[in-house]
Amino acid sequence: MSCEYCEDAKTKKSEGGRAKTSARVIALLGQPNSGKSTLFNTLTGGRQHVGNWPGKTVEKKDGAFKHKGRQYIAADLPGSYSLSAGSEEEIVTRDYIAGGDADVVCILADASQLERSLYMLADFAPLNVPAILLLNMMDVAKEKGIAVDAKLLEERLGIPVVPFVASDPKSYGAFYDALENAGTVIRTPPVFPETAASSTGKPAEPDVLAVADIKFKWIETLLEGAVKKTKESAAAFSRFDRIATSNISGKLLAIAIGIVGLIAAMIPFFAIGGAATLLPSLLGPPAAAFLQNLGLGAFLTSLVVGSVLNTFVFAIGMAAFVFGITFVFGLLEDVGYMARVSFVFDGVMSKLGLQGKAIMPFFVSLGCTIGGTAGTRVIDTWGQRVLAMALLWAVPCAAILSVIPILANIFFGWGTLFVMLGVFAVMALHIMITAKVFGRSLVPEKERIGMIMELPPYHKPKWGLIFKAMLLRSKDIFLRAYKVVFVITVLFFCLTWTADGNAENSVIYKAGHLIDPVARFFGLSWQLFMAFIAAAFAKEAVLGVLSALYLGSGNIFESAVSKSTETAANFGAVLAEAVSKPEALAFIFAVSFTVPCVSALVSTYLENHSLKWTLRIAGYYVATALLLSLVVFRVSSLFF
Repeated sequence: MSCEYCEDAKTKKSEGGRAKTSARVIALLGQPNSGKSTLFNTLTGGRQHVGNWPGKTVEKKDGAFKHKGRQYIAADLPGSYSLSAGSEEEIVTRDYIAGGDADVVCILADASQLERSLYMLADFAPLNVPAILLLNMMDVAKEKGIAVDAKLLEERLGIPVVPFVASDPKSYGAFYDALENAGTVIRTPPVFPETAASSTGKPAEPDVLAVADIKFKWIETLLEGAVKKTKESAAAFSRFDRIATSNISGKLLAIAIGIVGLIAAMIPFFAIGGAATLLPSLLGPPAAAFLQNLGLGAFLTSLVVGSVLNTFVFAIGMAAFVFGITFVFGLLEDVGYMARVSFVFDGVMSKLGLQGKAIMPFFVSLGCTIGGTAGTRVIDTWGQRVLAMALLWAVPCAAILSVIPILANIFFGWGTLFVMLGVFAVMALHIMITAKVFGRSLVPEKERIGMIMELPPYHKPKWGLIFKAMLLRSKDIFLRAYKVVFVITVLFFCLTWTADGNAENSVIYKAGHLIDPVARFFGLSWQLFMAFIAAAFAKEAVLGVLSALYLGSGNIFESAVSKSTETAANFGAVLAEAVSKPEALAFIFAVSFTVPCVSALVSTYLENHSLKWTLRIAGYYVATALLLSLVVFRVSSLFF
């Protein structure tokens, strides 16, 4: 989405090389779960731009807002726990701050656990850059019986210190006042000794620990007398938390909550998406009649009506699912439970080059890959987000899990159970291999570290902010997805359209005969190969396309976009006679592990902002699906 104020703020270079703008630039800095994203979304609303830093695989978010007639640009810096560990995100953040690209840096800290959450402030202090310290989650601190003397901290630091609740717009007055007057730097930053170098050229481990000790002592001195407990805090781990963080019960609880959350996310998808599927039948005929009265030919009329309406249906469906999944993730994150899920699954996910935060998107992908890719936004680094997206494509979605059993039952009867077990076994193997293939580039071994995180306290969800995030995210997905899906829909329409509705006269039908030798090499008939291609458009289209190709009835495009599983009564008998069991098995595995669907492809691109990586992942899945088809066909031919 374009950022109108960012675009309107014309830039020019100063003598020092820094880009000056007519708007004041503020950078938001904070650890994960500090409330940084909440502040950014509240300030900028829909006026945001998301991309990557130039030359870096690190996500860059900036947005704009106005206050008292003055324009501001907010830069949401990559979240991390420090500025000194050397990850790409931390290097980008440190360079941005030290380079003077921001007029002031807003540092967010969790007021309910300042002893640990001020570590970022200790890292930032020596950079000598104007700053504001926002003591976020003051409401949570109050509930825990913690009183913070912001005035005392302000005197010791020499910068504005603002008690704050990012989720409550009523607390923003003091923040705006501080923003208008900000300009001072931290008065007494921690002083670090020169670090000795080891034989490898890196700081020796004792020195690193010594520096960390200096930071914690500086924080301890800073907070002395400024933080008091007015009542006894609750036990660190409640009975529920002991279950939620247990190695076994924590995993089982997370799976149960994930299933419930997935069902909840599907409710708006079925309600809104289902209603949208009625639009082509309701609006299509009158729209077609209107266009024909204007003199448009049959081809253009079908193109406009079919492409516009069906693209609208796809985009609405994507937005509806993102709406639901944003609610689920937003709620779990807001109440503090998401951190527990990440904690218990961190060991499992680390074997794939990921961290524990990636587990929930995997659960969601069993329902829909679109939701899974949207869910990767909880992952901290860009490389891990893209790797997670690449692995999610191997997880069978609900569409696959509804189509594949039907096909398997036609050919294998009671053997369908073993076919499905085989699909899940291949899924596990596929994920492990894909993690090795893409992990080397996206998350190199030397950059992989264990997950460092604080378990935030539980607190009440902020319903208003959650619903606002749902609306903004769904609107963004709908507008951006419609443009991409429309182009693909038009292309597919042109390949499958026929004037008389006979599939045999379509380009894709004729092309199928030409590529039959290639299809046979992979163990597929040309009809199966064309259905394999159509599966990338929508998995639900597979049965309709096979019906059109093998029975010679119906328009292929209409069969694909309608996502209908209604077929001719003798479809199963015709298919079982025309397709051998090895071909059927090869087709089942090829369809299960190719590109999930065009909507998932678009969703992946919208989330990672990299056409190169999206196409690379897509090409990899098409290639591995065909290779899998070849292997399954050759092996199964030995038994059938």
